[in-house]
Amino acid sequence: MLSKTRGTPAHSPAPGVIPDTITTDPVSNGTPAATEPKFAPEEAKFASEHESAASADGAETRAERFRRKALRGRLHGYAVLTIALVAYLIALAASNTAHVKVDWVFGSSQISLVWLVLFTAILGWLLGNLASARFHWRTRAPRRRPDAGA
Repeated sequence: MLSKTRGTPAHSPAPGVIPDTITTDPVSNGTPAATEPKFAPEEAKFASEHESAASADGAETRAERFRRKALRGRLHGYAVLTIALVAYLIALAASNTAHVKVDWVFGSSQISLVWLVLFTAILGWLLGNLASARFHWRTRAPRRRPDAGA
């Protein structure tokens, strides 16, 4: 974790490399501090990648480029997955166009299977949202009354 320090920052002779010591004491406004390692060895590589991101030429670091490419890859993956899901739902609807007999409590009717599945899915989703809202309302923290503190 990096923290903001007061005083002059130590500059490294090589671009993108962080010095191993703190040259000023952040508490005493610029007086020399004891020589302490700034990062543990395993943290030094991670910190150097993050601090070199603010380079003077504005070039993208390796880590930033990898993160950007990884995000783009995830977004492409989500898009492909969404298209595959929509194609599957269309194929499911096309293959289930046969009419089926549905027995209700007070009678029966013929309905297309796809509409029956769609209706039950929407009904289940609505009932699930209603149950979730009800549980949330019943288990929320009690509200304070304005007159209770007086």
